[in-house]
Amino acid sequence: PPARILPPLLLLLLPALGSTLPCSPRPNATRFVCTEPTLSTFPTGLPPTTVAISVEFTALATLPPTALAGLPRLQELHLSSNRLATLPEAVLRPVPTLRVLDLTDNLLADLPAGIFTSTSLLQHLVLRGNRLQVLQPAWFRHLAQLEWLDLAANALTEVPLRVFHPLSSLRSLDLSNNQLATLAPGMLDGLRALERLDLEGNRLGTLLPATFVPVPALRHLFLQDNKLQALPDGIFLPLHHLHVLDLAQNRLRALELPPRPSGPALDLDISGNPWACECQLLALLRRVSPRLVTTRDTLCASPPRYRGQEVATVTWAGDTSC
Repeated sequence: PPARILPPLLLLLLPALGSTLPCSPRPNATRFVCTEPTLSTFPTGLPPTTVAISVEFTALATLPPTALAGLPRLQELHLSSNRLATLPEAVLRPVPTLRVLDLTDNLLADLPAGIFTSTSLLQHLVLRGNRLQVLQPAWFRHLAQLEWLDLAANALTEVPLRVFHPLSSLRSLDLSNNQLATLAPGMLDGLRALERLDLEGNRLGTLLPATFVPVPALRHLFLQDNKLQALPDGIFLPLHHLHVLDLAQNRLRALELPPRPSGPALDLDISGNPWACECQLLALLRRVSPRLVTTRDTLCASPPRYRGQEVATVTWAGDTSC
C-alpha cells in the first residue's frame, strides 16, 4: 500500500540516523555507552550527572583537551579498542574523581608525563595492548590509591628502578607479553600490598635472588613462557602466602619452591620444562606436596632411566637410589 512506501530521501537517511542515534547523550543519564564503529569524534553534550563513559570499538583517533570538561562526577572512563595514538596532558584534569581508566588496545606509544597528576583517586589503570616502550616514573607519582595496573602486551624492554615505588596500594601488576629480558634490582620496591604479579610471555632468562623480597603479600605469581634456565636458591623464601606459582614452558631442570606453612596446597604448574628427576627434586616435591596443575606435559628429561616419564609418577614411586 502507498502508506507503507517510504520516500527515497528518507531511505537514504536511515543508515546515517541509525549510526548516530545510539551515541546521542540522554539528559540526566549517569552512564553513556557508544560502540559505533564509524565514530571518529568524541561525543559532546554529555550531562554533568555522568559517572561512567564507554566509547569502545570506534574509529576515535584523538581526544581534545576539553573532552571531559563539565563532568565533575565521572568515575569510569572506558576507551578500549579505538585508534588513540596520543592523549593531551590536560585531558583528565576536569575529572579528579576518576576511579577507572581503560585504554586497552589502542596505539599509544607514550603518554604525557603529567597526565595522571590530577587523578589521585584512580584505582584501576589498564594500558594493555598498546605500543609503550618506556615507563615514565612521573606517571605513577600521584597514584597512591591505585590497586590494579595492567601493562600487558606492550613493547617494554625494561622497567626503570623503583618506578612503581609510589604505588603503595597496588594489588595486581600485569607485565605479561612484553619484551623484558631482565628485572632491575628493586623493580618491585614499595609494592608491599601486591598480591598478583604476571610476568608471562617475556624473555626472562634469570632472576635475582632478592627479586621478590619487596612483595611478601604475593599470592599469585605467573612466570610461564619465559626462558628461565635456573632459579636462585631461596628466591621464593619471602613468599609465605603464595597460592599459585606458574613456571610452565621455561628451560628449568631444577626447582625452587616457596615455604609452605599450614594451609591449602600450592597450585603449581611446572609443565614444559626439561626436569632432571634426581633425588633433590623428587624429595622437594614429596615434602611440599603441591597440586600439579598438569601432569601430562610435566616430564623428566633426565636421568635416562626416567626420561619421558611423568614427574608426578616418578616422585611418588620413589627412587631406591636416593
